[in-house]
Amino acid sequence: MVKGTSSMGKYGGEPIHIRCRRCGRRSYNVKKKRCAACHYGESSKIARYSWKNRKINGERIR
Repeated sequence: MVKGTSSMGKYGGEPIHIRCRRCGRRSYNVKKKRCAACHYGESSKIARYSWKNRKINGERIR
C-alpha cells in the first residue's frame, strides 16, 4: 500500500523528448520520431503557425 514518494521512483527513465537536430528545441519525441515544434521527421517544411512565435533555429518566427 505504498502510494507516495517511493513509488514515484519508477517513473524516471528514458526521456520522451530530446533536442531536435533541425530546430534545436527539446521537442523531438523519441517514440514517435517526430519533433513537436518544427515537425522534423514528418514534413520537409518547417511548421509555422500564426499563433506560434518562438525562435526556431535562432530565427524569430512571427
